[in-house]
Amino acid sequence: PSLSAPFPPPLLLLLSPPVLPLPLPLLLPDAISAFTLLIHFLAELLGGLRLPSASDKKDLDKPLLDPENFNREGIDLEFYCQATLSACYKQEHLPLEEVFEQLRTSPQGLSSEDAQARLQIFGLNKLEEKPENKFLKFLSFMWNPLSWVMEAAAIMAIVLANGGGQGPDWQDFVGIVCLLIINSTISFIEENNAGNAAAALMARLAPKTKVLRDGRWQEQDAAILVPGDIISIKLGDIIPSDARLLEGDSLKVDQSSLTGESLPVTKKTGDEVYSGSTCKHGEIEAVVIATGVNTFFGKAAHLVDSTEVIGHFQKVLTAIGNFCICSIAVGMILEIIVMFPIQHRSYRSGINNLLVLLIGGIPIAMPTVLSVTLAIGSHRLSQQGAITKRMTAIEEMAGMDVLCSDKTGTLTLNRLTVDRNLIEVFNKDMDKGTIVLLAARASRLENQDAIDAAIIGMLADPKEARANITEVHFLPFNPVDKRTAITYVDSEGNWHRASKGAPEQEF
Repeated sequence: PSLSAPFPPPLLLLLSPPVLPLPLPLLLPDAISAFTLLIHFLAELLGGLRLPSASDKKDLDKPLLDPENFNREGIDLEFYCQATLSACYKQEHLPLEEVFEQLRTSPQGLSSEDAQARLQIFGLNKLEEKPENKFLKFLSFMWNPLSWVMEAAAIMAIVLANGGGQGPDWQDFVGIVCLLIINSTISFIEENNAGNAAAALMARLAPKTKVLRDGRWQEQDAAILVPGDIISIKLGDIIPSDARLLEGDSLKVDQSSLTGESLPVTKKTGDEVYSGSTCKHGEIEAVVIATGVNTFFGKAAHLVDSTEVIGHFQKVLTAIGNFCICSIAVGMILEIIVMFPIQHRSYRSGINNLLVLLIGGIPIAMPTVLSVTLAIGSHRLSQQGAITKRMTAIEEMAGMDVLCSDKTGTLTLNRLTVDRNLIEVFNKDMDKGTIVLLAARASRLENQDAIDAAIIGMLADPKEARANITEVHFLPFNPVDKRTAITYVDSEGNWHRASKGAPEQEF
C-alpha cells in the first residue's frame, strides 16, 4: 500500500522492496532471463510509483486552511500550503462568502489553536528585517578598485620592502592604513545614521489590534494576525493588515501614504482596506486576507528595502579604479624591466621606486574627499526630512534629467489649503471672515479630515471655532449626506445651524 500512495516515503522504498510473484521459469541463470527479471522488477517497482494526477492537483487547489489539514502525515505541509497561497492573498474580487470559504473561517473568528497553526505557515504580521553585520558593512567600504591599489601598496610597504638590510617601511604602511580607515569610517557612520527606509515604513504599523479569538474580543499584538482573523476597526485606528470589510456602516480611510490620495477614501462592505492606512470615520469589522510582506504596504516596503542596483556614480568610480590599476600595472612592469636588468638597481631601492609609483599613480585622497562631500550632502538632506539610504544616490539625483514621482507628499505637502481670494459671498450681510468662521464651526476640532483641517487652519486661533457658543448637535460627514452640520446656541441664546458640504446637497 505504501508504494501506491501519491507521496511514498523514500526510506520505505529503499528498505522494503516488494515481494514479486515471479514464475519459476524466469529464474534461469542465463543473461536473457536475468535481464527479463530486472525489467520485470523495475516495471513492478515503477508501476507502484506515480506523479500527482489531475485529481491530485485539483485537491491541492481546494481551500486548505482547515485545522485537520495542518497535520497530514506524509505530505509536505509547506508545499501543500504554497499551492493555494495566491488564492488566500487575492481576495479583493471575491464575494465575502467565498472569502470565508477560501480562508476556512467564519464571522465568529478563529480559535487560538487554528491561529497558531496558521502563524507557523504565514509567519508574523510584520516586515522582514535583514540581519546586518556592522563589521562586514564597515569592511565593504574598503572593497573597491581604488582601495585595492592602496591595500596592495600597504602590503608592499611591509612585505616586499623588508629586504636589502633594511626593515619594513612602516611609515608608508601606517599612513595608507589610516587613510583607508578614515574613508571607511566616514562612509560607515553617515550611512548608518541616515536611517533605514524600510524601518521608517515599519513604524507606521499598528502595534496593537482588537481581534476575535475563541469567540471573544481581545487586544493582541498586530504581529500575530493571520489570514482568516476577524478584526475590529474604529476611528483613529491604523489598519494592521489587508482586510475585507464585513457588514456595517461605511468607513472613511486615509491611505495617502500608500496611494497618494490626499482625501479620505470611502470604503463600504466588501471593499478592501490596506495595512498602514488610518481610519478617519466609522467603525466596522473586517476579515484579514493578507499579512506581513504580502500586504500592499509590505510590498512597498520590500521594494524600498531590496534596491541594490549599481548606480552611475559607482560605475564611474569603478571605471576610474580599473583604469588606474591597468595604468599602474603597465608602469610597474616597465619600471622593473628598466631598473633591474638594465640599471642593476639594488632590491630595496627598486622596491621603493615601485612603491612610489604605486601610491603616486592613484588619486589616493579621492575616496576620502568623495565620502566627506557626500556626507555633507546627506546631512543637509536629513535637515529637510529626506532619508538617504545610499550616499551615492545623492550624485545620481543631481544628474537626473526627468523625475517621475507621485506628487502627493513628495512634491507637495499632502495638505489641502483654502485660498481666501476665491471665496465668494452671496449674502450681503456677511463677509469672507464670517463665512470662514461658520465653515470652521461646521468642522470637527478633533479627529479632523483634510477639509476640516484646511478650514480651521484659516482661523488665527482654532479655538475661535467654538468660542462663545454651545454645541447642541454635530452631524459628521458621511457618504450619503456628503456634508457636515452643527446646531449651536450663541451667547445671546439664539439658535443657529451651519453646514458645509457638496453644493448639490446644500442647495
